[in-house]
Amino acid sequence: MALTTRRDLRQTTSLVMTPQLQQAIKLLQLSNLELSDYLTEELERNPLLERVEEEGGERREAETPANGATESGETEFPNATAEAVPTTEAPLDVADEDLWADSGPGDLVRATPGTEMPWTGSGGRSDFADSEFSYENTVAQDPTLREHLTEQLQVDVTDPVDRLIGLHLIDMVDESGYIAPELEAVSNRLDCPVLRVESVLETMQGFEPAGIFARDLRECLALQLRDLNRLDPAMEALLDNLDLLARRDLDKLRRICRVDAEDLNEMVREIRALNPKPGDAFNTPIAQPVTPDVLMRPDGAGGWLVELNSDNLPRVLVNTSYYARVNKAARNKDEKAYIAENFQSANWLVKSLHQRATTILKVASELVRQQDGFFAHGVQYLKPLVLRNIAEAIGMHESTVSRGTTNKYMATPRGMYELKYFFTSSIPSTGDGDAHSAESVRHRIRDLIDAESANKVLSDDGIVELLRVEGVEIARRTVAKYRESMRIPSSVQRRREKILAG
Repeated sequence: MALTTRRDLRQTTSLVMTPQLQQAIKLLQLSNLELSDYLTEELERNPLLERVEEEGGERREAETPANGATESGETEFPNATAEAVPTTEAPLDVADEDLWADSGPGDLVRATPGTEMPWTGSGGRSDFADSEFSYENTVAQDPTLREHLTEQLQVDVTDPVDRLIGLHLIDMVDESGYIAPELEAVSNRLDCPVLRVESVLETMQGFEPAGIFARDLRECLALQLRDLNRLDPAMEALLDNLDLLARRDLDKLRRICRVDAEDLNEMVREIRALNPKPGDAFNTPIAQPVTPDVLMRPDGAGGWLVELNSDNLPRVLVNTSYYARVNKAARNKDEKAYIAENFQSANWLVKSLHQRATTILKVASELVRQQDGFFAHGVQYLKPLVLRNIAEAIGMHESTVSRGTTNKYMATPRGMYELKYFFTSSIPSTGDGDAHSAESVRHRIRDLIDAESANKVLSDDGIVELLRVEGVEIARRTVAKYRESMRIPSSVQRRREKILAG
Protein backbone atom coordinates (compact mmCIF):
# COMPACT_ATOMS: atom_id res chain seq x y z
CA MET A 1 0.00 0.00 0.00
CA ALA A 2 1.54 3.30 -1.14
CA LEU A 3 1.84 6.17 1.29
CA THR A 4 0.56 9.43 -0.15
CA THR A 5 -0.35 12.84 1.23
CA ARG A 6 -3.80 14.30 0.83
CA ARG A 7 -5.89 17.16 2.17
CA ASP A 8 -9.22 16.46 3.94
CA LEU A 9 -11.88 18.86 5.24
CA ARG A 10 -13.74 17.71 8.37
CA GLN A 11 -16.41 19.42 10.46
CA THR A 12 -16.62 18.63 14.18
CA THR A 13 -18.29 20.12 17.24
CA SER A 14 -16.62 20.42 20.65
CA LEU A 15 -17.03 22.29 23.89
CA VAL A 16 -14.35 24.92 24.29
CA MET A 17 -14.04 26.75 27.59
CA THR A 18 -13.32 30.42 27.08
CA PRO A 19 -11.28 32.26 29.71
CA GLN A 20 -14.45 34.11 30.70
CA LEU A 21 -16.34 30.87 31.31
CA GLN A 22 -13.43 29.52 33.32
CA GLN A 23 -13.57 32.67 35.44
CA ALA A 24 -17.31 32.23 36.03
CA ILE A 25 -16.77 28.62 37.11
CA LYS A 26 -13.99 29.64 39.48
CA LEU A 27 -16.07 32.40 41.08
CA LEU A 28 -19.05 30.10 41.64
CA GLN A 29 -17.10 27.61 43.76
CA LEU A 30 -15.29 30.22 45.87
CA SER A 31 -16.48 30.89 49.40
CA ASN A 32 -17.32 34.48 50.31
CA LEU A 33 -13.94 34.94 52.02
CA GLU A 34 -12.07 33.53 49.03
CA LEU A 35 -14.16 35.70 46.73
CA SER A 36 -13.25 38.80 48.75
CA ASP A 37 -9.53 37.99 48.39
CA TYR A 38 -9.94 37.37 44.67
CA LEU A 39 -11.72 40.70 44.15
CA THR A 40 -9.00 42.51 46.07
CA GLU A 41 -6.41 41.10 43.67
CA GLU A 42 -8.54 42.06 40.66
CA LEU A 43 -9.01 45.61 41.97
CA GLU A 44 -5.25 45.96 42.32
CA ARG A 45 -4.63 44.55 38.85
CA ASN A 46 -7.39 46.21 36.83
CA PRO A 47 -7.46 50.05 36.91
CA LEU A 48 -11.00 50.12 35.47
CA LEU A 49 -12.54 48.31 38.46
CA GLU A 50 -13.65 50.24 41.55
CA ARG A 51 -14.98 49.24 44.94
CA VAL A 52 -18.21 50.92 46.06
CA GLU A 53 -17.35 53.19 48.98
CA GLU A 54 -19.32 53.77 52.16
CA GLU A 55 -20.32 57.32 53.07
CA GLY A 56 -21.75 58.27 56.45
CA GLY A 57 -22.33 54.65 57.38
CA GLU A 58 -24.38 53.99 54.24
CA ARG A 59 -23.26 52.67 50.90
CA ARG A 60 -22.92 55.27 48.14
CA GLU A 61 -25.20 54.47 45.22
CA ALA A 62 -25.79 56.48 42.11
CA GLU A 63 -29.13 56.25 40.36
CA THR A 64 -28.85 53.52 37.79
CA PRO A 65 -30.75 53.81 34.50
CA ALA A 66 -32.18 50.76 32.79
CA ASN A 67 -28.97 50.03 30.91
CA GLY A 68 -26.99 49.81 34.16
CA ALA A 69 -24.80 52.87 33.61
CA THR A 70 -24.81 55.57 36.28
CA GLU A 71 -24.83 59.27 35.59
CA SER A 72 -21.06 59.31 35.94
CA GLY A 73 -20.76 56.57 33.33
CA GLU A 74 -20.09 53.81 35.88
CA THR A 75 -21.57 50.33 36.06
CA GLU A 76 -22.71 49.29 39.55
CA PHE A 77 -23.12 45.80 40.93
CA PRO A 78 -24.14 46.16 44.59
CA ASN A 79 -27.72 45.00 43.91
CA ALA A 80 -26.80 42.58 41.15
CA THR A 81 -29.19 44.20 38.64
CA ALA A 82 -26.85 46.37 36.59
CA GLU A 83 -25.84 45.35 33.08
CA ALA A 84 -22.24 45.64 31.94
CA VAL A 85 -21.62 48.36 29.35
CA PRO A 86 -20.75 46.78 25.98
CA THR A 87 -17.75 47.83 24.02
CA THR A 88 -17.15 47.68 20.30
CA GLU A 89 -13.39 47.47 20.63
CA ALA A 90 -13.32 44.27 22.67
CA PRO A 91 -16.50 42.29 21.94
CA LEU A 92 -17.43 39.45 24.24
CA ASP A 93 -16.97 35.87 23.00
CA VAL A 94 -20.67 35.04 23.35
CA ALA A 95 -23.79 37.13 23.20
CA ASP A 96 -25.15 38.20 26.57
CA GLU A 97 -28.53 36.55 26.06
CA ASP A 98 -26.84 33.18 25.55
CA LEU A 99 -25.21 33.18 28.97
CA TRP A 100 -27.06 35.14 31.61
CA ALA A 101 -30.42 34.49 33.20
CA ASP A 102 -32.82 37.36 33.80
CA SER A 103 -33.35 37.02 37.53
CA GLY A 104 -31.50 39.29 39.89
CA PRO A 105 -29.81 37.88 43.00
CA GLY A 106 -31.01 40.79 45.06
CA ASP A 107 -34.59 39.53 44.78
CA LEU A 108 -36.39 38.14 47.79
CA VAL A 109 -37.59 34.62 47.02
CA ARG A 110 -40.59 33.02 48.69
CA ALA A 111 -39.99 29.27 48.95
CA THR A 112 -43.37 27.79 49.82
CA PRO A 113 -43.53 23.99 50.13
CA GLY A 114 -45.17 22.29 47.17
CA THR A 115 -44.96 25.30 44.85
CA GLU A 116 -42.92 25.89 41.75
CA MET A 117 -39.91 28.14 41.65
CA PRO A 118 -40.84 31.80 41.00
CA TRP A 119 -38.59 31.96 37.94
CA THR A 120 -37.77 29.86 34.91
CA GLY A 121 -34.89 31.79 33.37
CA SER A 122 -35.46 33.07 29.88
CA GLY A 123 -33.54 31.16 27.25
CA GLY A 124 -29.86 30.61 26.98
CA ARG A 125 -27.46 28.74 29.11
CA SER A 126 -27.47 29.51 32.84
CA ASP A 127 -25.18 26.78 34.17
CA PHE A 128 -21.44 26.31 34.30
CA ALA A 129 -21.28 22.67 33.18
CA ASP A 130 -17.78 21.65 32.22
CA SER A 131 -14.95 19.39 33.12
CA GLU A 132 -13.29 20.14 36.45
CA PHE A 133 -11.48 23.45 36.50
CA SER A 134 -7.77 23.24 37.14
CA TYR A 135 -6.39 25.34 39.95
CA GLU A 136 -2.88 26.51 40.34
CA ASN A 137 -1.03 25.08 43.27
CA THR A 138 -1.62 27.09 46.42
CA VAL A 139 0.48 27.42 49.52
CA ALA A 140 -0.58 24.94 52.18
CA GLN A 141 -1.63 26.34 55.53
CA ASP A 142 -2.25 24.71 58.89
CA PRO A 143 -5.92 23.81 59.47
CA THR A 144 -7.85 25.33 62.32
CA LEU A 145 -9.19 23.14 65.10
CA ARG A 146 -12.68 23.40 63.61
CA GLU A 147 -11.43 22.26 60.19
CA HIS A 148 -9.48 19.44 61.81
CA LEU A 149 -12.54 18.22 63.71
CA THR A 150 -14.84 18.60 60.71
CA GLU A 151 -12.57 16.42 58.59
CA GLN A 152 -12.72 13.68 61.22
CA LEU A 153 -16.49 14.07 61.44
CA GLN A 154 -16.84 13.39 57.72
CA VAL A 155 -14.80 10.19 58.02
CA ASP A 156 -15.96 8.73 61.33
CA VAL A 157 -19.65 9.68 61.31
CA THR A 158 -21.56 8.29 58.35
CA ASP A 159 -25.10 9.16 59.42
CA PRO A 160 -25.97 12.63 57.99
CA VAL A 161 -28.27 13.35 60.95
CA ASP A 162 -25.45 12.64 63.37
CA ARG A 163 -23.20 14.82 61.21
CA LEU A 164 -25.59 17.72 61.62
CA ILE A 165 -25.53 17.19 65.37
CA GLY A 166 -21.74 16.94 65.23
CA LEU A 167 -21.46 20.28 63.42
CA HIS A 168 -23.38 21.97 66.22
CA LEU A 169 -21.12 20.35 68.80
CA ILE A 170 -18.01 21.51 66.94
CA ASP A 171 -19.35 25.07 66.97
CA MET A 172 -19.69 24.82 70.77
CA VAL A 173 -16.02 23.95 71.37
CA ASP A 174 -14.01 26.74 72.98
CA GLU A 175 -10.38 27.67 72.34
CA SER A 176 -9.10 25.16 74.89
CA GLY A 177 -11.06 22.27 73.36
CA TYR A 178 -13.82 22.09 75.97
CA ILE A 179 -17.56 21.99 75.33
CA ALA A 180 -20.39 23.28 77.50
CA PRO A 181 -22.05 20.46 79.49
CA GLU A 182 -25.59 21.59 78.58
CA LEU A 183 -26.65 19.65 75.47
CA GLU A 184 -30.34 20.53 75.66
CA ALA A 185 -29.80 23.53 73.37
CA VAL A 186 -28.71 21.28 70.51
CA SER A 187 -31.53 18.85 71.24
CA ASN A 188 -34.14 21.63 71.21
CA ARG A 189 -32.79 23.26 68.07
CA LEU A 190 -32.78 20.03 66.07
CA ASP A 191 -35.84 18.42 67.72
CA CYS A 192 -33.95 15.23 68.51
CA PRO A 193 -33.49 13.30 71.79
CA VAL A 194 -30.75 14.40 74.18
CA LEU A 195 -29.59 10.78 74.29
CA ARG A 196 -28.76 10.96 70.60
CA VAL A 197 -26.76 14.16 71.09
CA GLU A 198 -24.87 12.48 73.93
CA SER A 199 -24.20 9.45 71.73
CA VAL A 200 -22.71 11.66 69.00
CA LEU A 201 -20.65 13.52 71.60
CA GLU A 202 -19.29 10.22 72.93
CA THR A 203 -18.19 9.28 69.41
CA MET A 204 -16.54 12.65 68.83
CA GLN A 205 -14.66 12.43 72.12
CA GLY A 206 -12.54 9.83 70.35
CA PHE A 207 -11.30 12.42 67.85
CA GLU A 208 -7.80 13.84 67.79
CA PRO A 209 -6.34 15.58 69.70
CA ALA A 210 -7.06 13.32 72.66
CA GLY A 211 -9.11 15.03 75.33
CA ILE A 212 -11.18 17.12 72.91
CA PHE A 213 -14.92 17.67 73.58
CA ALA A 214 -14.47 17.26 77.33
CA ARG A 215 -16.99 18.96 79.59
CA ASP A 216 -14.59 19.48 82.49
CA LEU A 217 -10.96 18.90 83.45
CA ARG A 218 -11.60 15.48 84.92
CA GLU A 219 -13.21 14.24 81.68
CA CYS A 220 -10.44 15.79 79.59
CA LEU A 221 -7.74 13.92 81.51
CA ALA A 222 -9.79 10.73 81.49
CA LEU A 223 -10.16 10.84 77.70
CA GLN A 224 -6.41 11.20 77.28
CA LEU A 225 -5.67 8.37 79.70
CA ARG A 226 -8.20 6.15 77.93
CA ASP A 227 -6.43 6.89 74.66
CA LEU A 228 -3.18 5.72 76.31
CA ASN A 229 -4.95 2.66 77.78
CA ARG A 230 -4.10 3.86 81.32
CA LEU A 231 -7.57 4.54 82.70
CA ASP A 232 -7.67 1.87 85.39
CA PRO A 233 -9.77 1.98 88.60
CA ALA A 234 -6.92 3.50 90.61
CA MET A 235 -6.47 6.29 88.06
CA GLU A 236 -10.23 6.93 87.99
CA ALA A 237 -10.18 7.30 91.77
CA LEU A 238 -7.35 9.79 91.48
CA LEU A 239 -9.26 11.80 88.85
CA ASP A 240 -12.30 11.87 91.13
CA ASN A 241 -10.16 13.55 93.80
CA LEU A 242 -8.12 16.11 91.89
CA ASP A 243 -8.81 18.61 94.67
CA LEU A 244 -6.76 16.44 97.06
CA LEU A 245 -3.94 16.36 94.51
CA ALA A 246 -4.05 20.15 94.30
CA ARG A 247 -3.73 20.32 98.09
CA ARG A 248 -0.90 17.74 98.00
CA ASP A 249 -2.79 15.48 100.41
CA LEU A 250 -0.92 12.39 99.23
CA ASP A 251 -1.66 10.23 102.28
CA LYS A 252 -5.41 10.49 101.74
CA LEU A 253 -4.98 9.88 98.02
CA ARG A 254 -3.03 6.68 98.69
CA ARG A 255 -5.85 5.38 100.87
CA ILE A 256 -8.54 6.29 98.35
CA CYS A 257 -6.66 4.87 95.35
CA ARG A 258 -5.41 1.86 97.33
CA VAL A 259 -1.85 2.15 96.00
CA ASP A 260 1.54 2.63 97.61
CA ALA A 261 3.64 5.80 97.49
CA GLU A 262 5.66 4.67 94.45
CA ASP A 263 2.56 3.87 92.40
CA LEU A 264 0.93 7.16 93.38
CA ASN A 265 3.99 9.15 92.33
CA GLU A 266 3.97 7.36 88.97
CA MET A 267 0.27 8.15 88.51
CA VAL A 268 0.86 11.82 89.33
CA ARG A 269 3.68 11.99 86.78
CA GLU A 270 1.39 10.53 84.14
CA ILE A 271 -1.29 13.12 84.86
CA ARG A 272 1.22 15.97 84.74
CA ALA A 273 2.33 14.75 81.31
CA LEU A 274 -1.20 15.22 79.95
CA ASN A 275 -2.45 18.35 78.19
CA PRO A 276 -5.25 20.09 80.15
CA LYS A 277 -6.00 22.30 77.11
CA PRO A 278 -5.89 20.08 74.00
CA GLY A 279 -7.22 22.86 71.78
CA ASP A 280 -4.09 24.94 72.37
CA ALA A 281 -2.18 22.62 70.01
CA PHE A 282 -3.69 24.69 67.19
CA ASN A 283 -2.19 28.15 66.93
CA THR A 284 -4.93 29.49 64.67
CA PRO A 285 -8.40 30.30 66.03
CA ILE A 286 -10.59 27.21 66.39
CA ALA A 287 -13.56 28.74 64.59
CA GLN A 288 -13.30 31.33 61.90
CA PRO A 289 -16.53 33.34 61.90
CA VAL A 290 -18.73 31.95 59.13
CA THR A 291 -20.82 34.60 57.42
CA PRO A 292 -23.91 33.13 55.76
CA ASP A 293 -24.33 33.57 52.02
CA VAL A 294 -28.09 33.06 52.29
CA LEU A 295 -30.60 34.19 54.92
CA MET A 296 -33.83 32.33 55.61
CA ARG A 297 -36.80 33.10 57.85
CA PRO A 298 -40.50 32.18 58.13
CA ASP A 299 -42.87 34.30 56.07
CA GLY A 300 -45.79 33.99 58.48
CA ALA A 301 -47.93 32.05 55.99
CA GLY A 302 -46.47 28.57 56.30
CA GLY A 303 -43.58 29.16 53.93
CA TRP A 304 -40.09 30.60 54.03
CA LEU A 305 -38.41 33.75 52.79
CA VAL A 306 -34.99 33.19 51.24
CA GLU A 307 -32.63 36.02 50.31
CA LEU A 308 -28.97 36.64 49.73
CA ASN A 309 -26.97 38.22 52.54
CA SER A 310 -26.45 41.75 51.24
CA ASP A 311 -23.36 42.14 53.42
CA ASN A 312 -21.64 39.49 51.31
CA LEU A 313 -22.63 40.81 47.89
CA PRO A 314 -19.50 42.09 46.11
CA ARG A 315 -19.57 45.87 45.77
CA VAL A 316 -17.55 46.53 42.64
CA LEU A 317 -18.25 48.57 39.54
CA VAL A 318 -16.76 49.34 36.13
CA ASN A 319 -15.66 52.94 35.80
CA THR A 320 -16.72 53.67 32.23
CA SER A 321 -16.00 57.39 32.50
CA TYR A 322 -12.37 56.67 33.37
CA TYR A 323 -12.27 54.13 30.54
CA ALA A 324 -13.48 56.78 28.08
CA ARG A 325 -10.79 59.23 29.20
CA VAL A 326 -7.84 56.85 29.11
CA ASN A 327 -8.99 55.25 25.86
CA LYS A 328 -9.16 58.65 24.20
CA ALA A 329 -5.67 59.50 25.45
CA ALA A 330 -4.13 56.22 24.27
CA ARG A 331 -1.11 56.92 22.10
CA ASN A 332 -0.54 53.65 20.27
CA LYS A 333 -2.05 50.27 19.46
CA ASP A 334 -0.50 48.51 22.47
CA GLU A 335 -2.03 50.96 24.92
CA LYS A 336 -5.44 50.66 23.25
CA ALA A 337 -5.22 46.85 23.42
CA TYR A 338 -4.29 46.97 27.12
CA ILE A 339 -7.21 49.29 27.93
CA ALA A 340 -9.67 47.21 25.89
CA GLU A 341 -8.50 43.99 27.55
CA ASN A 342 -9.00 45.41 31.04
CA PHE A 343 -12.41 46.83 30.14
CA GLN A 344 -13.56 43.48 28.77
CA SER A 345 -12.18 41.67 31.83
CA ALA A 346 -13.97 44.08 34.20
CA ASN A 347 -17.27 43.64 32.37
CA TRP A 348 -17.01 39.87 32.50
CA LEU A 349 -16.14 39.95 36.18
CA VAL A 350 -19.28 41.96 36.97
CA LYS A 351 -21.40 39.58 34.89
CA SER A 352 -19.82 36.53 36.53
CA LEU A 353 -20.53 37.94 40.00
CA HIS A 354 -24.12 38.55 38.98
CA GLN A 355 -24.54 34.98 37.74
CA ARG A 356 -22.82 33.55 40.81
CA ALA A 357 -25.26 35.28 43.13
CA THR A 358 -28.25 34.28 41.00
CA THR A 359 -27.19 30.63 40.96
CA ILE A 360 -26.66 30.46 44.74
CA LEU A 361 -30.09 31.99 45.37
CA LYS A 362 -31.82 29.55 43.01
CA VAL A 363 -30.13 26.52 44.55
CA ALA A 364 -30.75 27.64 48.15
CA SER A 365 -34.43 28.42 47.48
CA GLU A 366 -35.04 25.00 45.96
CA LEU A 367 -33.24 23.32 48.86
CA VAL A 368 -35.49 25.12 51.34
CA ARG A 369 -38.59 24.17 49.37
CA GLN A 370 -37.67 20.49 49.22
CA GLN A 371 -36.40 20.23 52.82
CA ASP A 372 -39.35 22.06 54.36
CA GLY A 373 -40.01 19.13 56.72
CA PHE A 374 -36.60 19.48 58.36
CA PHE A 375 -37.00 23.21 59.00
CA ALA A 376 -40.58 22.82 60.24
CA HIS A 377 -40.39 19.61 62.30
CA GLY A 378 -36.79 18.59 62.98
CA VAL A 379 -33.86 16.53 61.82
CA GLN A 380 -35.78 13.25 61.49
CA TYR A 381 -37.80 14.75 58.62
CA LEU A 382 -34.87 15.27 56.28
CA LYS A 383 -35.94 14.15 52.80
CA PRO A 384 -33.77 12.07 50.47
CA LEU A 385 -32.09 14.48 48.12
CA VAL A 386 -29.27 14.33 45.59
CA LEU A 387 -27.70 16.91 43.32
CA ARG A 388 -29.75 15.70 40.37
CA ASN A 389 -33.04 16.56 42.12
CA ILE A 390 -32.05 20.19 42.54
CA ALA A 391 -30.43 20.41 39.10
CA GLU A 392 -33.59 19.18 37.36
CA ALA A 393 -35.85 21.48 39.38
CA ILE A 394 -33.95 24.66 38.51
CA GLY A 395 -32.72 23.66 35.04
CA MET A 396 -29.00 23.53 35.73
CA HIS A 397 -26.25 20.96 35.51
CA GLU A 398 -25.34 18.84 38.53
CA SER A 399 -21.78 20.19 38.51
CA THR A 400 -23.19 23.71 38.78
CA VAL A 401 -25.30 22.74 41.80
CA SER A 402 -22.26 21.05 43.36
CA ARG A 403 -20.14 24.20 43.00
CA GLY A 404 -23.01 26.40 44.17
CA THR A 405 -23.38 24.46 47.42
CA THR A 406 -19.71 23.96 48.36
CA ASN A 407 -18.54 26.32 51.10
CA LYS A 408 -21.83 28.21 50.88
CA TYR A 409 -23.71 28.64 54.16
CA MET A 410 -27.32 29.41 54.99
CA ALA A 411 -28.57 30.90 58.25
CA THR A 412 -31.80 29.14 59.22
CA PRO A 413 -34.04 29.06 62.31
CA ARG A 414 -32.30 25.79 63.24
CA GLY A 415 -28.77 27.12 62.90
CA MET A 416 -26.24 27.70 60.16
CA TYR A 417 -25.53 24.93 57.67
CA GLU A 418 -23.43 24.39 54.62
CA LEU A 419 -25.79 23.77 51.70
CA LYS A 420 -24.03 20.46 51.04
CA TYR A 421 -25.46 18.92 54.21
CA PHE A 422 -29.02 18.87 52.89
CA PHE A 423 -28.22 16.18 50.33
CA THR A 424 -29.02 12.71 51.64
CA SER A 425 -29.53 9.21 50.22
CA SER A 426 -32.96 7.58 49.94
CA ILE A 427 -34.74 4.33 50.83
CA PRO A 428 -37.62 3.17 48.55
CA SER A 429 -41.11 2.81 49.95
CA THR A 430 -43.54 -0.06 49.57
CA GLY A 431 -46.30 0.48 47.02
CA ASP A 432 -46.52 3.89 45.41
CA GLY A 433 -45.50 5.95 48.43
CA ASP A 434 -42.74 8.53 48.55
CA ALA A 435 -39.17 7.46 49.19
CA HIS A 436 -37.76 7.82 52.71
CA SER A 437 -34.48 9.46 53.55
CA ALA A 438 -31.78 7.22 54.98
CA GLU A 439 -31.58 9.53 58.01
CA SER A 440 -35.26 9.19 58.84
CA VAL A 441 -35.01 5.38 58.51
CA ARG A 442 -32.00 5.33 60.85
CA HIS A 443 -33.94 7.49 63.26
CA ARG A 444 -36.89 5.07 63.14
CA ILE A 445 -34.63 2.04 63.71
CA ARG A 446 -33.17 3.72 66.78
CA ASP A 447 -36.66 4.52 68.09
CA LEU A 448 -37.79 0.90 67.64
CA ILE A 449 -34.75 -0.42 69.49
CA ASP A 450 -35.07 2.14 72.30
CA ALA A 451 -38.69 1.07 72.84
CA GLU A 452 -38.00 -2.68 73.00
CA SER A 453 -38.16 -4.59 76.29
CA ALA A 454 -35.85 -7.29 77.65
CA ASN A 455 -38.51 -9.92 76.91
CA LYS A 456 -39.02 -8.80 73.32
CA VAL A 457 -35.75 -7.71 71.77
CA LEU A 458 -36.09 -7.07 68.04
CA SER A 459 -33.89 -8.95 65.59
CA ASP A 460 -32.84 -7.30 62.34
CA ASP A 461 -35.48 -9.36 60.54
CA GLY A 462 -38.09 -8.17 63.03
CA ILE A 463 -37.13 -4.55 62.39
CA VAL A 464 -37.43 -5.16 58.64
CA GLU A 465 -40.99 -6.44 59.07
CA LEU A 466 -42.02 -3.50 61.25
CA LEU A 467 -40.57 -1.02 58.75
CA ARG A 468 -42.37 -2.72 55.86
CA VAL A 469 -45.65 -2.32 57.74
CA GLU A 470 -44.85 1.39 57.97
CA GLY A 471 -44.19 1.52 54.22
CA VAL A 472 -40.39 1.34 54.17
CA GLU A 473 -38.88 -1.23 51.80
CA ILE A 474 -35.49 -2.17 53.23
CA ALA A 475 -33.24 -5.23 53.25
CA ARG A 476 -32.05 -6.95 56.43
CA ARG A 477 -28.39 -6.29 55.63
CA THR A 478 -29.22 -2.58 55.28
CA VAL A 479 -30.83 -2.59 58.72
CA ALA A 480 -27.72 -4.30 60.10
CA LYS A 481 -25.47 -1.73 58.41
CA TYR A 482 -27.47 1.19 59.80
CA ARG A 483 -27.57 -0.38 63.25
CA GLU A 484 -23.80 -0.88 63.28
CA SER A 485 -23.19 2.67 62.01
CA MET A 486 -25.13 3.92 65.05
CA ARG A 487 -23.02 1.64 67.29
CA ILE A 488 -26.06 -0.35 68.41
CA PRO A 489 -25.16 -3.94 69.40
CA SER A 490 -26.87 -7.02 68.00
CA SER A 491 -30.14 -8.36 69.41
CA VAL A 492 -28.26 -11.06 71.39
CA GLN A 493 -25.98 -8.49 73.03
CA ARG A 494 -28.88 -6.14 73.74
CA ARG A 495 -30.86 -8.92 75.37
CA ARG A 496 -27.96 -9.75 77.69
CA GLU A 497 -27.46 -6.09 78.61
CA LYS A 498 -31.16 -5.56 79.34
CA ILE A 499 -31.29 -8.70 81.51
CA LEU A 500 -28.23 -7.59 83.49
CA ALA A 501 -29.60 -4.06 83.84
CA GLY A 502 -32.96 -5.40 84.97
